Amino acid sequence: MAGRFLRPALLLAALVMAGGAAANPQGRATSDFPVASEARIEAQGETVRLVLTLSQPVTASAFVMAGPDRVIVDLPSVNFQIPASNARRSAGFVSGFRYGLFTPDRARLILDLAQPAAVADVSVKPLRGGFGELVIELKRTTREEFIALARAAAAKAQLPHVPVESKSEGDQRRIVVIDPGHGGIDPGAVVASIAEKSVVLAFGLKLKEQLEAQGRYRVIMTRHDDSFVPLGDRVRIARSVEAHLFISIHADSLTQAQDVRGATIYTGSERASDAEAARLAAKENQADAVAGLDASEDVQDVAGILMDLAKRETRGFSAMFARNLVEKLGGSVKMHKVPLRSAGFRVLTAPDVPSVLIELGYMSSPKDAELLNSESWRAQAVTAVQGAVDQYFERTQPPGKAAESRR
Repeated sequence: MAGRFLRPALLLAALVMAGGAAANPQGRATSDFPVASEARIEAQGETVRLVLTLSQPVTASAFVMAGPDRVIVDLPSVNFQIPASNARRSAGFVSGFRYGLFTPDRARLILDLAQPAAVADVSVKPLRGGFGELVIELKRTTREEFIALARAAAAKAQLPHVPVESKSEGDQRRIVVIDPGHGGIDPGAVVASIAEKSVVLAFGLKLKEQLEAQGRYRVIMTRHDDSFVPLGDRVRIARSVEAHLFISIHADSLTQAQDVRGATIYTGSERASDAEAARLAAKENQADAVAGLDASEDVQDVAGILMDLAKRETRGFSAMFARNLVEKLGGSVKMHKVPLRSAGFRVLTAPDVPSVLIELGYMSSPKDAELLNSESWRAQAVTAVQGAVDQYFERTQPPGKAAESRR
């Protein structure tokens, strides 16, 4: 497959389960970034103001997006040290806000809107001691004006794209792409201040380490750190290196059913196997929107008999690997009562790469949450997944027709 892709949405290295000074590709440590130490939000009549206190003045821009309605504020890379309680505050027509790193040189703050609003002013003023204060002022507006503003902003917006490693000629190792879900400004499920994005990244890095130790696999991560990667780019990474397997890792949350627990394996399908699978796919497919991107489908216009055959063959291999995972994981960890399901996950849409999504467990289950953060459980589960990968390649050959269809 031909094509070039730009640098990752975010390559700021981070320690997964502990704090530390990390460096980005430009060599700057997180501690070198301006620090955002406080965020205050207040409403006055038809106006809402968000005030961000920074260690130094920065430039900023803001625009609105619809579906869902929100205000996007783009900043240079910022080290956010805002107390977690701030993120749950609301005022007037702003129902809440979130923030995080977005690209190598950009951070993003998103304000969720309960009613239409326009950006009235974005100002930065220096404070004594070299500090800075960023003020975002919003004013209530009509639905018509809001939609017009959102359309104008969408016409100018560009998705960040992820670069991919070139296929290594002569390397006979199997290529496995590991995709830790969420990342960066998109935390995924958050329970008791523990974010899904950190749990699944820790698992993915451990799985990469264990697979590579055998010398049989070339393992590529869609993200190595607390990065945001658009859904379409996750698929493109797998296709560009002609991966033999794509494994997406998640850990869902069901706030209304804390007794539900256990790992589940999903394969891609236009029709969901059940209502819960459909709900989860719809939730995961909103990752781009959570990060303030237009969540429009990024589907390549590929048709023809060969591609149809590739899809059919690939789904067969995906189902085979999914069964291997259920068998191996079921012998080591607690599985959901319905462990094998299917739904229309966007990250499982590569027509020529066998792909599965592993829900390690439910963050909303106290028992699962405890296990997901246990190093011993993680090691046990990773070994089971490694066993499923080994068994899959021992039993099968890579999809020949699928590989041919992409050339």
